[in-house]
Amino acid sequence: MDFYQFAEYIVLNYGYFGIFLIAFTEAVIQPILPDIFIIGASAFGLDSVTCALVASFGSLTGGYTGYFLGKKLGTNVFLKIFKEKYFIKGKAFFEKFGVWGVAIAGFTPIPYKVFAWLAGIFKMNLVSFGAGTLLGRIPRFLLVAYFGYSLGLLFGLHTP
Repeated sequence: MDFYQFAEYIVLNYGYFGIFLIAFTEAVIQPILPDIFIIGASAFGLDSVTCALVASFGSLTGGYTGYFLGKKLGTNVFLKIFKEKYFIKGKAFFEKFGVWGVAIAGFTPIPYKVFAWLAGIFKMNLVSFGAGTLLGRIPRFLLVAYFGYSLGLLFGLHTP
């Protein structure tokens, strides 16, 4: 079973908890974005707002895990896991945008997990990191969930 099949299995069999797990692990290390699972879950009738909030808090929890890994393990371990260009670009991004960099990474396809680790390495204030995460993740996942809900309506997968 490859990772995509495993992730699909988790969402189909564990619902909201599966979305939480996908968002949590994506925020720490794995490369599969939770968006596709939020879309699918919302399209097939799980509550869209709940999907978005569960994914946001899964991502926040995973982000805190990445933060503490970065803080504890430091730059050397980061460079063994991620490409050096992510460190260089991430450092410049942090210097320019600070907490807003976390929000931008949380909202866009920029690898959020990189920013979670770097926030720990650079010892960003923990409350600021959490606020930046939620400022980026909640709107993103609400938009994604609404898209999934709309697809479900369009294709008759659930009723309004």
